[in-house]
Amino acid sequence: MKNKSMLIKQIDLNFVFVFVALLFVSMLASSCGETEPEISEDVSATEITDFAGRQLVYLLDEMDEAIEENPEGRRGPHVSVRSVRDGELFLISSRDWTSGFLPGVLWYMYELTGDDFWLEEARERTAPIEREKTNDGTHDMGFKIYCSFGNGYRLTGDPHYRDVIVESAQTLITRYNETVGAIRSWDFNRETWDFPVIIDNMMNLELLFRASEITGDPIYHDIAVQHSRTTMEHIFRDDNSSYHVVDFDTTTGEVRNLHTHQGEFHESAWARGQAWGLYGYAMAYRFTQLPEFLEQAEKIAEFMLNHPRLPDDLVPYWDFDAENIPSEPRDVSAAAITASALYELSTMVPENSDYYKQTADHMLASMYRNYRSDLGENLGFLLDHSTGNRPGGYEIATPIIYAEYYFIEAALRKQELEGS
Repeated sequence: MKNKSMLIKQIDLNFVFVFVALLFVSMLASSCGETEPEISEDVSATEITDFAGRQLVYLLDEMDEAIEENPEGRRGPHVSVRSVRDGELFLISSRDWTSGFLPGVLWYMYELTGDDFWLEEARERTAPIEREKTNDGTHDMGFKIYCSFGNGYRLTGDPHYRDVIVESAQTLITRYNETVGAIRSWDFNRETWDFPVIIDNMMNLELLFRASEITGDPIYHDIAVQHSRTTMEHIFRDDNSSYHVVDFDTTTGEVRNLHTHQGEFHESAWARGQAWGLYGYAMAYRFTQLPEFLEQAEKIAEFMLNHPRLPDDLVPYWDFDAENIPSEPRDVSAAAITASALYELSTMVPENSDYYKQTADHMLASMYRNYRSDLGENLGFLLDHSTGNRPGGYEIATPIIYAEYYFIEAALRKQELEGS
């Protein structure tokens, strides 16, 4: 150090300034270029559970107070919460596609802790969703019923929950079209779409797979397999990214349109859509053991994890092709779905198990270290910076309930994998 100090003193001062400036530019370029993902300090499932428990009590209190002040909505009685909009809780009826996520979070908290407080809360918040079991106007039966009643049945064996699952599956398959080979997604925009099928719909198939396991009737399983194959054949691009919507002709079964309704543009890779696909095909493989579904899940993972616009902290922008990256909003919900899917995928591919598990660990830690709410903030939500519908102009960089669900599910899967 002494010799180095003496040498520096002999150097012309202007040269020192130039040297320091060049060093700074070099360091800045290195930090902004294509580098290895930043690895956040690992977080344990226990740490997440402890934080979630304290924060969720606050959320439940805030929600109950808000519902007491505003009990009825346009689509029926308010039963749950979806997001934060304009600084207030956005309340929803059971008809909203996200109504099953809060009950699901509470079931996971019961599973993580064994605390009867969460069991009682989960039962209470699950019950109002039952009316959806006969709602044949939606494809989101899995999100609503399986996240709530499905987890409830898995953890308690309650025969009433079993009956709700089966009746809901019976309702869902009424939307299946044999000519198309898929379950219809949306009923709106009929002037644009004849028979739209969205990548999100892969997530609702878990309800059907479980219904076949419960009843022994293969009809639900067979429809779920065919829907998965139809989606896989038509909605993915050559680079293994997916469109959001594939629209079919119900007379011929041919594709009419390929759209990305909630993405930057039709050919863009909407981040949450990619996450739905990854999770959906890993889940489909779990129930079927069909290699084609595992292969598809791995292809989607490769696209997402090696994408040049995936940020170093592994929390994607709302669309991989958004025009103003890095000034675009992130989507923590896409990261939460992806992390949970990667934990599952790590159990299916021995040769890549460590890679998928470590990537999920880094993603989970990044969400917890960088995007979680402060205790007592965000009206009780755990995470901030999810993006629901950027083109629609709502739920942008805000807490959203499905991010909470898959974040807690990811923590649970991490705990199970680590035997902690």
